[in-house]
Amino acid sequence: MVSSPEAADLQEAGIGAFFRPRDLAPLGISHRRLQGLVSRGIAENFGNGLYRLTEVPATELETIAMVAAAIPNAVVCLLTALRVHEIGTQSPRDVWIALDRKARKPAHPPSRVRIVRFSGPMLTYGVLHCSALGVPYRITSPARTVVDCFRYRNKFGLDFALEALEDILRRRIATVSEIMRAAEACRARTVLQTYLEALPL
Repeated sequence: MVSSPEAADLQEAGIGAFFRPRDLAPLGISHRRLQGLVSRGIAENFGNGLYRLTEVPATELETIAMVAAAIPNAVVCLLTALRVHEIGTQSPRDVWIALDRKARKPAHPPSRVRIVRFSGPMLTYGVLHCSALGVPYRITSPARTVVDCFRYRNKFGLDFALEALEDILRRRIATVSEIMRAAEACRARTVLQTYLEALPL
């Protein structure tokens, strides 16, 4: 629990565990006041313009919150999205994110990231808005994530995609119809249809 009144006030104002100085600007908090928060141990400087409220407990989504605060236009996807949705058995060391094809590559991400590029409808279709430690982030839905695993199967192998597809259907996390709609939107209907027909459903 956050015990500092100042930290609690920041959270009530919509500031998550990780934040940048520009996130404080709408609240009228100057750089000097931010340094005061650091000196009193209310916040800590993670470097490269990223700060953390020290009293917010860490969770398994710590790294995702950190990346989302530093790269707010990112979409969590592929193996990292599988992990968040608890699909399959993958535990990636890197955070997989998608960026617009025209977006600049982050110069100093706060964690190891793997970047793929989305464009057009793929930037929005099947993308959920979530929050981790008070930090908003976007992530592909379970059905969309499985479709992307097939689209990018050359990056990490077909086995991961097949395991995800079998798991999501066996545990009824998503339906065949939801998967096929996502595949249609992402121009991957033919490949998904082929593998779905081969499964002993």
